[in-house]
Amino acid sequence: MPVEVIITLGIILAILFLIIITNVKVVPQATTKIIERFGAYHKTWDTGIHIKVPFIDRVAKTISLKEKVADFAPQAVITKDNVTMQIDTVVFYQIVDPKLYTYGIERPILAIENLSATTLRNIIGDLELDQTLTSRDIINTKMRAILDEATDPWGIKVNRVELKNIMPPREIQNAMEKQMKAEREKREAILVAEGKKESAIREAEGEKEAAILRAEAKKEAAIREADGQAQAILKVQEATARGLQMIKDVGADEGLIAIKSLDAFAKAADGRATKIIIPSEIQGLAGLATSLKEIVADPKTNDASNNK
Repeated sequence: MPVEVIITLGIILAILFLIIITNVKVVPQATTKIIERFGAYHKTWDTGIHIKVPFIDRVAKTISLKEKVADFAPQAVITKDNVTMQIDTVVFYQIVDPKLYTYGIERPILAIENLSATTLRNIIGDLELDQTLTSRDIINTKMRAILDEATDPWGIKVNRVELKNIMPPREIQNAMEKQMKAEREKREAILVAEGKKESAIREAEGEKEAAILRAEAKKEAAIREADGQAQAILKVQEATARGLQMIKDVGADEGLIAIKSLDAFAKAADGRATKIIIPSEIQGLAGLATSLKEIVADPKTNDASNNK
């Protein structure tokens, strides 16, 4: 075989090998390829090895099926109470139908951005400023539902929508800061007043309990004092009764009783009384005792008695 023929065959085989190699494609995980044949959609290649027909098939688009995030620039919106603010959104989406994504709409991300802006304006337009600042979850849920429904024909699923920043005008921010400061001062004053009230209540309760304890102590002391006096009186009465019983038991006559009474009156006087009233019975006995004393004390009487 001539050398020229061999060289030609070698060149042809090399070209065929290169053509085959260049038309063998490996599709990685979470990736698809859109294949067109003669300019029309032919098939979608999923993960694996694929071979396309040379000069007939072509890879129109390679699409990642991973979840993506689109961070859109701040949008000017107007609330129901005519406050203009800037809000930027973040959209998390995923391509679920590569064919619809490829042929459904031109520049789908730009379409999602514009759709999110108009949807946000519609939702914020129905809310006042305070509701807008406190209803992020509601706004996120509404936007996700609307965007997910609108992007179904484009083969896109919107998984989540988040309001990244809500930026009111500077004067509104200053007013809100003043309001927040006033609210904090109000809460502080309420807490201080409640503390003072609680302290006064505790103090009053303490004074009340102390007064009750003092009254209970005085009552207990009075009761014990009365019990002591009653016991003392009872002891005196018992002693008097025992004394009378003893006099009765020894059979004392009236004279002895009178003399004892006279001794008692003498002790009662004891130099401290200026006037003593003596019963008539005791007066007679007192006179008799005085007469006997004078007779004993008279020397003449004693001498006469001795001479006799």
